[in-house]
Amino acid sequence: MKKKSVLLGSVILMGLSTALAGCGGNNNNNNNAASSSKPASAAPAASAAAGTSAAPAGEDTNISGKVTFLTNRTDMIGKEYDEYVKRFNEKYPNIKIEFEASQTDYNQQMKVRMASGELPDLMFIPTIPNSDLPKYFAPLDDLGLNDQITFKDFKSYEGKLYGITSGNSTSGIVYNKKAYAAAGITELPKTWDEFLAACEKLKAKGIIPLASNFKDKWPINNWVYDAPRIIENKADFPNDKLNTDTPFTMDNGYGKSFSLLRELNEKGYLEKDINSTNWEQSKKDVASGKFAAYFLGNWVINQVIGAGAAAEDIGFYPLPTDNSGELRAALSPDFFYAVNKDSKNMDATKAFLKWMLTESGYEDFAGFISPIKGKESALPQLKEFQSTGVVLQEGTPDNAQVIDIQNKAQIDLPAIAQEFVLAKNPESVFDKWNKAWAKARKEVLGQ
Repeated sequence: MKKKSVLLGSVILMGLSTALAGCGGNNNNNNNAASSSKPASAAPAASAAAGTSAAPAGEDTNISGKVTFLTNRTDMIGKEYDEYVKRFNEKYPNIKIEFEASQTDYNQQMKVRMASGELPDLMFIPTIPNSDLPKYFAPLDDLGLNDQITFKDFKSYEGKLYGITSGNSTSGIVYNKKAYAAAGITELPKTWDEFLAACEKLKAKGIIPLASNFKDKWPINNWVYDAPRIIENKADFPNDKLNTDTPFTMDNGYGKSFSLLRELNEKGYLEKDINSTNWEQSKKDVASGKFAAYFLGNWVINQVIGAGAAAEDIGFYPLPTDNSGELRAALSPDFFYAVNKDSKNMDATKAFLKWMLTESGYEDFAGFISPIKGKESALPQLKEFQSTGVVLQEGTPDNAQVIDIQNKAQIDLPAIAQEFVLAKNPESVFDKWNKAWAKARKEVLGQ
């Protein structure tokens, strides 16, 4: 898998690390936001709908102060950040926003600054235990957003909210509409059988139905982290491994998901040689219609457009994993905002944070699904995705003991999926890794 401190008088925000522009993927089912490894996308223009609005009743727009925000979005300096500051100051004219650009590893930089006690007013939460949140960050319950935000419990401790996601991502079929039209696909698949039928039509037209980039391993992450819990219809499914010596079976989420990928390969719906693929070239091939689609996160939409496709020619819909007709998709958070508990500009910082979440339109710029529940995206592809009636399943935090066992057993889920797809006897692959898991589980749990 793959995946900036200069003080500038501008404004703010966060998002995916732009250094990731090539490739990457989650290294578990729910990455801690500050260590997100999803590739950054070339962002579209901010939503025009995200204009300045009058302050809500009772909201003090005369708050004054200076807010320093530490972000990794150096690409927005002098561009979108300036536009955000201008709009924010139309509502809060007495608050000055200063933007601090993180030029190094954000997670590590934050930990160094936490140790020294030199924190900005607004930042993203690094990889620390939730029990440490009160040591550094202020509760955010007084923003009045607790009933509106997604992933409310991810960065909470003892009933208090300390972090709010800056945006969310999901996974699905990012497809070339022209390729689908050329193959005579007039309706988007809602069942697995319909998806296979669409793939067959594409194959018959000489179009590769799905670019897997199998050899690179990380592009199949969605098959191992998202699809299993969607198939089980259980957000906490990955943590169920803690309670068994045989977490990998043919009839649970892992076996069913890996079998779907195996079936696509056996039917010739992936690259002709899945052991010889090229990520950068695949984006051009999906953009041109040589390849019809990806099963990846919504972050890849703008990368395909950046590779030459017209925006109106790229669509996005949920992958149907069974024949029930019910569409589900995994929802994952990105970086989580937090406010320095020792900030001398607490009210100003919280006003800016709330504005960022509810009025900035940053989620549309970054290609995210809004952190606010039920808010419709301004991006055509995400609007198309949401219009299918898909049920978005919020992920749950990874169990620490599951991670310990997984590491001790040297479990690499994407690698196991590769082995499963290519094996003569896929069940034997599971047998091997179940033994490794059971041994490590006994050592970690002492059972």
